[in-house]
Amino acid sequence: MLLSFLGCVVLPGILTALYLWLVAADQYASKVGFTVRQEDAASAVDLLGGLTNLSSSSSSDTDILYEFIQSQKLVSDIDKKIDLHAIWSPEGWDPVFKLEKNASIEQLLAYWGDMVRISYSSGLIEIEVRAFRPEDATLIAQTLLDESADVINELSAVARADAISYSRDELEEAVEKLKVARETVTRFRNETQIIDPQIDLQSQAGLLSNLQAQEAEQIIELDLLRETSQQNDPRVAQAERRLDVIRARISAERQKLGFEGSGANGQVFADLVGDYERLSVDREFAERAYLSALAAYDSALAEAKRKSRYLAAYMKPTSAETAEYPSRGTLLMVVTLFLFLLWSTSVLVAYSVKDRR
Repeated sequence: MLLSFLGCVVLPGILTALYLWLVAADQYASKVGFTVRQEDAASAVDLLGGLTNLSSSSSSDTDILYEFIQSQKLVSDIDKKIDLHAIWSPEGWDPVFKLEKNASIEQLLAYWGDMVRISYSSGLIEIEVRAFRPEDATLIAQTLLDESADVINELSAVARADAISYSRDELEEAVEKLKVARETVTRFRNETQIIDPQIDLQSQAGLLSNLQAQEAEQIIELDLLRETSQQNDPRVAQAERRLDVIRARISAERQKLGFEGSGANGQVFADLVGDYERLSVDREFAERAYLSALAAYDSALAEAKRKSRYLAAYMKPTSAETAEYPSRGTLLMVVTLFLFLLWSTSVLVAYSVKDRR
């Protein structure tokens, strides 16, 4: 049992200690902390009751950034800029803590998870970057910070472009509808030779009232002539013809206004007024829609200019003076404890089997 303890626990522990203190390279840590800020200042459009605002993203920008920091895309981009393979594969033999010189992108991503530790809490991201030289750790942390800022700027640019593009599409659609509505009203006026049927209707109504007044006067005049003149008096016949003309004109005007069936041209004035009112309503609606779309577009432009989403670093990349890693004492204790537990379990199993025999 003593020999097995020495061979399974003590000797591997001594070899681990020798490796940690004599072979394992020192690692320096650089820390950086940041969060995503969005400044929203009240604009004149908001104070006046603006029609629209830029929509906020459905997920937090910080959540997106947290996932991006662990992505293969970021690791590949940083590797192209500062050569992570060279930084994490220095000279010397250290197969445990160093990266292989010809490591694939998948191996580099796995090693990135070991050397770049991310802490995320309450919208704050804090990152600890390790490297075998302090300036390399600071370089990686600064490059990661710059790449994260570029991502946030890109998200802001996309959000602004989407909002402005959507408002611009609505404005163009409103302009097209307004153009069609105005062309329809113009075509109606050209076909009917009427600028505003409401004005013509008032004129026709005034003319009809005037004719009806003349009819009443002519009837009175005719009655007086019949009482004071002979039956064959030419003035009576002339008065009757004048009365018939007035009544014919009244009938024609009433037909034109739609009071007695359709007019001579098959369309009564009331129908023209109804058509014009419908076209006017369509035009007014198109004008209001255009004004709303124009205000929305102006608001979107104002929102895009004044809203600022940016990466705020509350802790700039630090520069280490002392190697904190690998944590040799902690690693030695963990390895020794694991070996001791494994040896104890093996001994208990062996004695259990022996006792059964």
